[in-house]
Amino acid sequence: MRWVPPTFPLIPPSLRHPLSPLLEEFVNKLVVLKIGEGSFEQGFPVTFQVGEENARPATEVTGKLLPDQELPGLYQQWQMAYRGMGLRSRLSAPDAQVKNVSLLQDCGKASALLRDRLNAWLQAEPFRPIREKWLEKLHPSDTIRVIVQTEDMLLQKLPWHLWEVLERYPQAEIALSAPAYDQVSHHSTPPGRVGVLAILGNSKGIDTKADRVLLEKLVDAEVRLLVEPSRQDLSDRLWEHPWDILFFAGHSSSQGEGETGKIYINQTDSLTINQLKYALRKSLERGLKLAIFNSCDGLGLARELADLHIPQVIVMREPVPDPVAQTFLKYFLQAFSSGEPLYLAVRQARERLQALEEQFPCATWLPVIYQNPAEQPPTWQELKGTEVDPTTQPLSAPLLRPSLRFRWVIALSLTVATLISGIRYLGVLQPVELRAFDQLLRLRPEEGTDSRLLVVTIDDSDIQTQPQKGQGSLSDAALSQLLEILARYQPRVIGLDIYRDRPVESGQKTLASRFKQDSRLVATCKVSDTESKVAGIAPPPEVPGDRVGFSDFLEDPDGILRRQLLFMDVPPDSLCNTPYSFSLQLASRYLATEGIEPSFTQEGNLQLGKTVFQSIHPRTGGYQGIDAWGSQILLNYRATRRPVAQVSLSQVLSGQINASAVKDRIVLIGVTARSYGDYWSTPYGSGPAEKMAGVVVQAEMTSQILSAVLNQRPLLWVWSQGMEIAWIGIWSLMGGTIAWWLYGRRQSSKQTMTWVVLAVVVAPGVLCLICFGILIQGGWVPLVPAILAIAAATSTVSFYQNFRSQRLT
Repeated sequence: MRWVPPTFPLIPPSLRHPLSPLLEEFVNKLVVLKIGEGSFEQGFPVTFQVGEENARPATEVTGKLLPDQELPGLYQQWQMAYRGMGLRSRLSAPDAQVKNVSLLQDCGKASALLRDRLNAWLQAEPFRPIREKWLEKLHPSDTIRVIVQTEDMLLQKLPWHLWEVLERYPQAEIALSAPAYDQVSHHSTPPGRVGVLAILGNSKGIDTKADRVLLEKLVDAEVRLLVEPSRQDLSDRLWEHPWDILFFAGHSSSQGEGETGKIYINQTDSLTINQLKYALRKSLERGLKLAIFNSCDGLGLARELADLHIPQVIVMREPVPDPVAQTFLKYFLQAFSSGEPLYLAVRQARERLQALEEQFPCATWLPVIYQNPAEQPPTWQELKGTEVDPTTQPLSAPLLRPSLRFRWVIALSLTVATLISGIRYLGVLQPVELRAFDQLLRLRPEEGTDSRLLVVTIDDSDIQTQPQKGQGSLSDAALSQLLEILARYQPRVIGLDIYRDRPVESGQKTLASRFKQDSRLVATCKVSDTESKVAGIAPPPEVPGDRVGFSDFLEDPDGILRRQLLFMDVPPDSLCNTPYSFSLQLASRYLATEGIEPSFTQEGNLQLGKTVFQSIHPRTGGYQGIDAWGSQILLNYRATRRPVAQVSLSQVLSGQINASAVKDRIVLIGVTARSYGDYWSTPYGSGPAEKMAGVVVQAEMTSQILSAVLNQRPLLWVWSQGMEIAWIGIWSLMGGTIAWWLYGRRQSSKQTMTWVVLAVVVAPGVLCLICFGILIQGGWVPLVPAILAIAAATSTVSFYQNFRSQRLT
């Protein structure tokens, strides 16, 4: 026997798959913990090796396990408590099964003490370099085979799977190994069915029929059953036929100090491994890859089989009750024959035993793999002989990660984010983003009306009841009377939102004088637009230019008002030559009485007090490539159906209004008659009954300025383009990570797809809540692109992983 390093032979360059450079990211990891000679009184030297499967170790570090004389005693206490429960097992069936709640509790306490002591031992300072190197070199998503290589029998008996580090690695499984091993040449497996030699030995007091049923249900397997065979019959079957898997169910036990084992093949005969040595060697030469002893106390059997260099052995480390043995076999065969790597199939089946631990404590401790490090664990497909040509097949499944490395998830997710950001940049998503923005605006909590404003409305009945007819919506006589009444009530500002490009009649000298001299009065006009061939409308001739504001609105392509124009460069030939908007004129005069005067920043943005009104750009929020001429801001409507108080012209003229409703307010006068058509679509509605009167829109705009300056109500803001792309990338990465994580859980394709669909539904819901919360604070962040990124990244990663799985199995 020769000693060789615990690495697998390198694939010769001539046999490497042509896509090997691309597939190197998906190579599994192999970890070897070589525990040297020592004792629990003196401690043990440890060498930690980690690298990729099928390659030499890339990292090696040494450490030490401290002396711990209590650990053996705690193991013996647990073993005594476990065996003292008297559970009917496949060791040597007792005449009666003892069930005692206190005994079950004693076993649970002993197992907890042993687990805690083991983890404390593995957290000691001399072992820390190994622990830190593990955490540095291995990712929780890695598929890892861990081999604990030691000759010490008690070290092999310890429950290494309870090491707390392994809890972070759901695709890692522990195996045991002897320090000395060898690789045995054997015949390659011809394509066909998996050959299984199943020995059902002495079954007195136990039920091996369930094992038989599970084996007979295997697909693509040729199962030869030997029920309580004679020694000669068993030997002949091993000599005369090639087998891939050797299976035993029945009574077995370890002998002496656990160095050897014995199986009971029938009611009268028992055999040691040594007594089958030559037959097993012959079977090994003919292709035996895996031995499963679904029986009790199998570590002695495993150690003897290791001397024969059997590639992989699965045994039960302690006496095993029938239900535990049968459940493990059921889930192991189900996972392994479905394509799971051997180690992960064992881990899945072992962890599923947890459901039995209320009745059978420590059931998950029992199954263990005993590995020949010179051999490669086979897949079910390899046992069938369908993955033997590395030049025509992808690298074998155990060498390949069943799920993508996370860097590939990042690459795919960011690719998706880039594509969606590009589509967004082209303006394709603008209509949908604006609609989503409107919906979030409508969901905001109620704000109430702005008490600083009052709107005097002029409806159809008001027009009909005016003293003079034929002068438009508001006659000079009615307007003069209205302004006189309002002036008595001392408003701060009066805004006349009615176009009057004609002089005051000669008989209305009081009105003409008020237009010229009343500093509280602001009139409106409309700017000419040469591109759309709109001539514009001049302001009242009597009103000075510094008390005039333009009333122009900015409609989006879908006809909805979402932006507010503060000031602009007016064409020289425009009939309306004021550079400031009507709403800004009203708000500035109101704020002037508060000692707040307008100014401009170095960037040319309007500033009132401490509030800066940042002008939007062609690409702002969901807008992509809009005409951002002048100084435009996003219009943050008040979250209410009645943003300002309203009173009709008739009510004011007839004295049905209190002075307190006018005093110190901004009073806007405007037409609300449906026949005049001054109604506009807003995020709150675009139907005939939902549109907002133009004078109310002006009140909304004025209110936004006042509230931002005086109440610190947030203006609507957006992120920079870089921030928005990063935001989309984050959600894309989240979607890809969800798919990657769900795939890594190794459920069935149907279960995985169900969870993926659920994630695609839940994640956007969470995203909507986040975006809504940000909007309440004034932020408009990308919602629709992020939802698309989640869905697209999840689908892309899921599709690519399924595609890879089909190619690599």
